[in-house]
Amino acid sequence: MKRLLVTAVLLGLPLATSTPAQAAPEGHALLRAFPIEQRPSNPEAMATELRERVLYLAKWHPSAEVRVSAWNALRNSHGEVAIEEWLALGGGFDAAKQRARDTRSRNRAFCERVLRTHTAEFSPQVHAAAERAANGTAADQAAFVKSGYADAQRRDRAAKDADERHVREVTAASKDFVREIAEHDPGEQVRVAAQWALRPGAMDADVEEFFDYGWASGAALDLEAYRLRVADAEVERHRALLRLVAAAAEADEALKTSADVAKARAAAERAWQDVARHADAARKAWTAEQDLAASQAGNWREIARLSAEGSEALWKRISGAAGSSRDAWTAEQAEAARTVESWKKLLEEAEANSARLHT
Repeated sequence: MKRLLVTAVLLGLPLATSTPAQAAPEGHALLRAFPIEQRPSNPEAMATELRERVLYLAKWHPSAEVRVSAWNALRNSHGEVAIEEWLALGGGFDAAKQRARDTRSRNRAFCERVLRTHTAEFSPQVHAAAERAANGTAADQAAFVKSGYADAQRRDRAAKDADERHVREVTAASKDFVREIAEHDPGEQVRVAAQWALRPGAMDADVEEFFDYGWASGAALDLEAYRLRVADAEVERHRALLRLVAAAAEADEALKTSADVAKARAAAERAWQDVARHADAARKAWTAEQDLAASQAGNWREIARLSAEGSEALWKRISGAAGSSRDAWTAEQAEAARTVESWKKLLEEAEANSARLHT
């Protein structure tokens, strides 16, 4: 019942109305749990927000275990109840995260990330070794993580050094730009990759490898870290919301039978104010995430432009990764904006309930 109340509130639906709402359709598990006077008039919209959150995780969570588990929840025959149970403390989301912490899962994720960020054109040995490991056994993947990746990197560099036709394309302007990235890029892992390329004793080959794969690898890690962080934070916000809305709903119910109406009304008002504060904090947090994603999207949009228009051949190497990162961060910006609006609706509903109880 508590989770069901949260679902309704997430879309700004009333918890209590002065007139009876439409009856719930037969077979709709969520709505059957509501007292008739509390049922929203739009049953199909009620669980949209939680479904959208799980759909986002199914598509974009960095861990394959979480993505698969989220899809299973979305396809579960129990519908909205299965989704809410999946998000609940100790539910499917937590279990999938625990599986993702397993060493085998981390090794497989590393192989897949290297395969995505090291192209066959510029890192043929690494790309081939990563592909074999990703399609191989757990032992193959562990060996690649332990030494195979480093060995393949050395083979790629040795092949370039031995190829008389290969000319280092690193210019002073390229180094200056990498130095700018090392200091000011919005992504922490990209900054680290750039700093490594310019470390004391680094050679032109290190800068070249930054354009070959270091930049893209850092970008992939930054996007992964962002998605992990916002996923965990938002699930925790929903869990806290469940507790707060349950308390507010119980306070509303207690008001109907309380001997001290003024005291009960004040308690219910405070409970809804707690919901409002939580929603407002979530809205502000997501506004900050929206700004961060916009900054990243703008950054990668400019890099994509430079790689397309620049005359230096070295810049062409980042072109594909730049376009992918631009699109990914633009999608994250849109998702953050959608979530800001969702929490704004909840804030307005909580404030309306608080105002209803104010004397």
